[in-house]
Amino acid sequence: MELRQLEAFVAVATELHFGRAAERMRLAAPTLSELIRRLERELGTPLFTRTTRRVALTSAGTELLARSKVRPIRPGERG
Repeated sequence: MELRQLEAFVAVATELHFGRAAERMRLAAPTLSELIRRLERELGTPLFTRTTRRVALTSAGTELLARSKVRPIRPGERG
């Protein structure tokens, strides 16, 4: 998993819209879609359900989004 894929995932998961997420990341929509497809292929599970009108997180997508929220490591603390 690449950081760029994770950033793309979080953008789509937050916006629940590929076009807005692509705009937010300053990417072309097909590029964003490919990043998500590669991430789903690497993880072996779909992260979104997609229709022509709607994008929603799957249970795996919900779990990944929760795990994607990172808190900073404080000085003296181990990661």
